[in-house]
Amino acid sequence: MAESKGKILVVDDEKSMREILQIFLENEGYSVSVASNGAAAIEDIKKDIFDLIITDMKMPKASGLDLLKSTKQVSPDTIVVIITAFGNTDSAVEAMKLGAYDYLQKPFQMDEIRLVVKNALEKQELRKDVSVLKEQLKPYSLENIIGSCPSMLELFDMINRTSSSSANVLITGESGTGKELVARAIHNLSQRKDKRFVALNCAAIPEGLLESELFGYMKGAFTGAANNKEGMFELANGGTLFLDEIGEMPVSLQAKILRVIEGGTFLRVGGVKEIKGDVRLVAATHRKLEDLIDEGTFREDLYFRLNVLFVKIPPLRERKDDIPLLVDHFLEKFSGGKMRFSGDAVRMMKNYKWKGNVRELENIVERAVLLCDTEIIDIDYLSDKIRSGPAAEAVSVPQGGIDFEKIMEDTEKAYLIKAL
Repeated sequence: MAESKGKILVVDDEKSMREILQIFLENEGYSVSVASNGAAAIEDIKKDIFDLIITDMKMPKASGLDLLKSTKQVSPDTIVVIITAFGNTDSAVEAMKLGAYDYLQKPFQMDEIRLVVKNALEKQELRKDVSVLKEQLKPYSLENIIGSCPSMLELFDMINRTSSSSANVLITGESGTGKELVARAIHNLSQRKDKRFVALNCAAIPEGLLESELFGYMKGAFTGAANNKEGMFELANGGTLFLDEIGEMPVSLQAKILRVIEGGTFLRVGGVKEIKGDVRLVAATHRKLEDLIDEGTFREDLYFRLNVLFVKIPPLRERKDDIPLLVDHFLEKFSGGKMRFSGDAVRMMKNYKWKGNVRELENIVERAVLLCDTEIIDIDYLSDKIRSGPAAEAVSVPQGGIDFEKIMEDTEKAYLIKAL
């Protein structure tokens, strides 16, 4: 006996309609149960689990809306399709607002039933697959950092090791790889997690303001200093101070950072009183500091003080097998998991060079979600530079045309299997 394509409950007070739908859907390969009114159906969903309910709107004892509300409480994963009389669109709209998947108006064609049922159950199957994928993803994520390739698993291990220490950390990686995410993960997993994580981008602040941002200043220290102000070192006391793009810090200021590391004290700009601080420094750079040392623009002694623990983040082009995982993560973030990329789109993304790394990928996914109005995002919503890349040559159209239903079925399965 062939396996059922899905379990359906048909609810209608007209016997002829129940029988017609039951016979038709069973011939389509579904397992079908019937109920003559909403009240009976409500009892049925308490005893059994159905993938889909097709229910008439107006029935004695309990209406289709009553059944819909009960279903959302008792079996929220069950999809509900409403059948309504011609012209009764107000109740259909109300049902959609309450969570019905779709509605059909009488009289309808059997092809309409076939299509609605097929689409509804495919959507539910995708939801189940996504739920399974999320569970499978858990071992491959750490503090919102996603990856399953060997280099990322090594990174997770290094983050865990680093978080158990209070030593200073140097993080290296190209722009967009997630250096601040790694720094936050180290902080959040450390004994300092209940204290503040303070981040400062050394390249984003003019040299003349950087010292006062780091150490604070006293009232009257310079024009505009109307009040005393705490600096980043004071704000991060007991916690972690993340200095991004440390390679851009002026040499004159590097000496003062070194003094804080060695002595544990600092002065506000314009101040005379030493301030004692307990701060763990995590620094990051996309540059090779050894080259800057040779050029005389970075202090070697500061480099050694920062580089007690070293964390290197791999670029996205070196871990392309993680792209489906990252795409799913960002789709969950921007669409609530309601949208998916087509197989061709995923292949194109895997073959792209990603000079902007994970940050660029996140931007591409967010843009596609905002522009696309269907559940499946195809290659048209990728940027021109991705579509014109190496993967574009691999996307060909068969002479006999494209069987979209077959492709969707195959690519969704392949996508999920590959991601895992």
